[in-house]
Amino acid sequence: MRVAVPVARHAVLVRSLHDPNAKLVETALAADALRRAGARRVTLVAPYLPYMRQDAVFRPGEPLSQRAIGHWLGLTYDAVLTVEAHLHRIVRLDEVIPCAARSLPAAPAITQWVRRWRPTSVLVGPDDESAPWVRAIAAATGSPWLVGRKRRLRDRLVRVDVPAVPPAYRRAVVIDDIASSGATLAATARALRRAGVRRVDAIVVHAIFGPDAIHRIRRAGVRRLVSCDTVPHATNAIACAGVVASALREVLR
Repeated sequence: MRVAVPVARHAVLVRSLHDPNAKLVETALAADALRRAGARRVTLVAPYLPYMRQDAVFRPGEPLSQRAIGHWLGLTYDAVLTVEAHLHRIVRLDEVIPCAARSLPAAPAITQWVRRWRPTSVLVGPDDESAPWVRAIAAATGSPWLVGRKRRLRDRLVRVDVPAVPPAYRRAVVIDDIASSGATLAATARALRRAGVRRVDAIVVHAIFGPDAIHRIRRAGVRRLVSCDTVPHATNAIACAGVVASALREVLR
């Protein structure tokens, strides 16, 4: 790997870190190469940041992946920007990445999409963790919203219960941050259909779909499925470049 940058410049590496095992070492080496080439500050822009979901040790012998990877990136970069990191047990990204690290909200980009797409739908979060940003999107679009109660019975077996849906709203849009197995979206869609919703669509930020995920989601009755473009996927429809660019301008001041 060889790079050349002007002396005293702030270098920014932009890379989505899906498929992380093939990319994290290269990402660390790139930072070192940039510094040796003359960059005084190096910022990582990773629209998707991996290993943030394991924020607790659930069984003896497991690593605490969020803190291990976060610590490594914090020692490597001066700043890290990502979109909707999985921060359910911490408040700020810099609690686990020891540098100027920020998790940027996808809500502004999703809000613009919802305004054009489903202005008369009820917005649904599958669990309490999704409540703050579903509420924010609903407030910005003037949409009704509700949050389900999620129980994980096994790794890919999830049950979601939802409150009553007002009769005036027979369309729902489920909004979640990450979809990997598709179990949560599927369970939420089934719960909404049981509650009388006729059409269920879904939006996810990070499209980390496993081999059977799309089939599982479709089989549960989700009609239209879209995602943000933080991870390349056929469902990408919501651009997050504006959210990232606004934050990056602040970092580069």
